[in-house]
Amino acid sequence: MRAIAFTALAFSTLAGCAAPVEPTPLPQAGVDPTVVEHPPLTESLGNDCAVIAAVARDHYQFNTTDNVPPPLWLDDEGSGWAPACDWSRHGLSFPARFDPDDRPQPQRVQWVSFKQPRYDSSGAVIETGILHGPLAGMGYECRVYSGFNGWTAGECKNTWIS
Repeated sequence: MRAIAFTALAFSTLAGCAAPVEPTPLPQAGVDPTVVEHPPLTESLGNDCAVIAAVARDHYQFNTTDNVPPPLWLDDEGSGWAPACDWSRHGLSFPARFDPDDRPQPQRVQWVSFKQPRYDSSGAVIETGILHGPLAGMGYECRVYSGFNGWTAGECKNTWIS
């Protein structure tokens, strides 16, 4: 009899510690319960600086010692996109900026350009280009992946050559 009383007491004590179960909301009329609303991917996944750094580091192999990049051109295409990046956080340094509207242009025009990344379920795609001098440049579209080690550049396809 004592064993039954002890078991009942232990059960009632443990049951009192359980968290209350939240009721499941009922579906609203005209709303598909299987559709989950998410913010736009550029807001939820957007890490433009890390994506740019991945391409600069992995594709162009820029660094802060023996392969310092040419002036950086963040090509906003008139959208106002202007990420404020801490390049040292990504192991890079862009010591100069390029602005195509500056006059007069330097004698030897050089730059590396990046457009705003486009995010999708696989990561991001970014357009980039590099100009070494007059009529000496190439453009690419690079696929960038997000993983445990941050963003890494995958394949880059040529888009233009001059």
